[in-house]
Amino acid sequence: MSTPTGFDELIHPATRLSVVALLAATEWADFAFIRDSISLSDSALSKQLHTLEEAGYLEIRKEGGGRKRRTKVRLTERGRGAFEGHVAALQAIVEGAGPAAAAAQQRHQEHAEAHR
Repeated sequence: MSTPTGFDELIHPATRLSVVALLAATEWADFAFIRDSISLSDSALSKQLHTLEEAGYLEIRKEGGGRKRRTKVRLTERGRGAFEGHVAALQAIVEGAGPAAAAAQQRHQEHAEAHR
């Protein structure tokens, strides 16, 4: 089976997929909320956010100063589109592995055996 259109290698790793899925459900999210929701360390989350930001999938804002400084994150339109495309590709993969695919595989095997 070939990789379906929309499958996004950048989003696919579980940690990034969790971040993007969480952000898809909101407009803006605080860094601490994301960190706590997906159980990552500050440094691990920062690395993932940086990777997604470099791809143009996230916008990151720093607000306030000193001890009250807060980091807020949101999906860009590009990031939202990539996430939606990736989810559709995953659904296509799952559907391709369902009962209809199993029946088609069985028919293919029977056909191959009949022509031996």
